[in-house]
Amino acid sequence: MKAGLGTQLRHLLELLDGAVEEAYSQEGIDYRPRFTPIMRALIEREPSTVGQIAMTAGITQPAVTQTVALMVKAGLVAVKSEADDRRQRMIHLTPKGRTMLPRLQACWRATSGAAEELDAELPMALSRVLEHAIAALEAKPFGQRIAEARQRIGPSVTKDKPATGAPEPTATRKSRRA
Repeated sequence: MKAGLGTQLRHLLELLDGAVEEAYSQEGIDYRPRFTPIMRALIEREPSTVGQIAMTAGITQPAVTQTVALMVKAGLVAVKSEADDRRQRMIHLTPKGRTMLPRLQACWRATSGAAEELDAELPMALSRVLEHAIAALEAKPFGQRIAEARQRIGPSVTKDKPATGAPEPTATRKSRRA
């Protein structure tokens, strides 16, 4: 059986993130790969709001919110409300997060080198395929593509109507004989 797109993507991410997390561990850094977009956004602009980080990192606000919560627990970032607007929460690096940066950046350079090597081995660079896929999905979201595919394929199978070629429920067959 051929794995579906979602299964393949999850497996690819497991292979990549697992190796990166192991590299951090080998360097003695208690850090998760999912923290990297937030750390890089904060390097670029600190302090930042969740919305600013989401825009800079290219990830959703809920993903930023969840990851920042984990990073607060790890002691890497802190969140403070603005004095003039309590709703506006600013995220900034803690001393622990700032101290970790040089070692993280060394790991990021090694990871980038490994990614370039992987890209060179593939018929088309994985980074380019991902760029094209993201652009295509931003232009036409996958949910829209699913809805259009449903239209082309026809109506869904319901509880009351068996799929074409599937046997009818036993009770239905018996009632037709009578």
